[in-house]
Amino acid sequence: MTTTKLIRYSTVLLFFVTSEYSNRAVAQTDSSFSFNASYLGDWVTNLHGGIKTGSTYSGLANLKIGFDTEIANWWKGGLFFINAANTHGGQPSASLVGDFQGVSNIEAGDLTFMYELWYKQQIGRVVLTAGLQDLNVDFATTSYGGLFTNSSFGIQSSIADNISSPIFPLTALGVSLQWNVSSTFSWEMALFDGTPDDYQSNPYNVHWKLSKNDGYLAISEWQLAASLIRGLEGKYKLGIYTHRHNDSIPTKMHNQGLYVIADQQIIKTEKGGVGLFSQLGLTPRKNCNNYYGSLGVNWQAPFANRPDDECGIAFAYAGMHDNNGIGGELSIEALYKAQLTKNLYLKPDLQYVVNPAGTDMKLPNALVGIVRVGIEF
Repeated sequence: MTTTKLIRYSTVLLFFVTSEYSNRAVAQTDSSFSFNASYLGDWVTNLHGGIKTGSTYSGLANLKIGFDTEIANWWKGGLFFINAANTHGGQPSASLVGDFQGVSNIEAGDLTFMYELWYKQQIGRVVLTAGLQDLNVDFATTSYGGLFTNSSFGIQSSIADNISSPIFPLTALGVSLQWNVSSTFSWEMALFDGTPDDYQSNPYNVHWKLSKNDGYLAISEWQLAASLIRGLEGKYKLGIYTHRHNDSIPTKMHNQGLYVIADQQIIKTEKGGVGLFSQLGLTPRKNCNNYYGSLGVNWQAPFANRPDDECGIAFAYAGMHDNNGIGGELSIEALYKAQLTKNLYLKPDLQYVVNPAGTDMKLPNALVGIVRVGIEF
């Protein structure tokens, strides 16, 4: 199937699916079931440098179903959740750019899989979740960084690359606990399968096995909702993790790291404002990518007559050593998100990758243009 046909097929299919579920959701506002669907499409062009110039298309479709036990008059505080996904199209980092951090956070190849399948129970200030989970939904996230397309602004490369992380697209079984100590302070911890099954042995991520040989990933995060500037909003996070599993490299059988994340609003306007974010990550030097840092700015509602638009610029650096002398990689991203309708947005994006470090050879700096289309219901 050609790229053009694939784009057309996926877009039309998603339109009918999302329209159907959206109509049901509107008609059943008091229903214990909730239905949501979304589609992201990235047209990525490597304009200069990297492996080679050229263009490719990547897509991601999600269908989500939730069931609220309290609305169903079963018991209070319970939620069942399913998230099925399909990724398709090209892989721009692997085939065009050659970068380490990933210019598109939906790049995954051609896969159809169960992304999330869990049950959540809230009891007072404590929330317990068990099942197939994405670590990056609750841990190591930055609110302002979520605007950006480069993968590092979602999950730090020092976490994603150095351990078998249960993140998109390959999630894993786990148990997580969140304790909202107060209105401003919370503590989260989780325990995951240390070796998620790969797509060769578990192509749809629906057959899971747990073994003592898989080891575990344990993570803990403290969150403080506080601002350094009076009258504005801020959130600060500190996380630590440890990973144990069998590995062909003995030094990596036991791995660990820490991270710090900051989101701080610096300007507040009538309909939006400007916020800064930063991520820092450290791991032992036995890991090739042993440190990471980012800094970015997010401007919400840059124009008074467009309150739902956003724009921003951000920098991400993956510190590297022992990678054939290639050195670290710096990614610079600038974008504008235009909310065209309630359910549709367009996001033009430009990235400049200094010293792409995703291959075993020295590559020229890359200039990458991305146009993302997002449909959400």
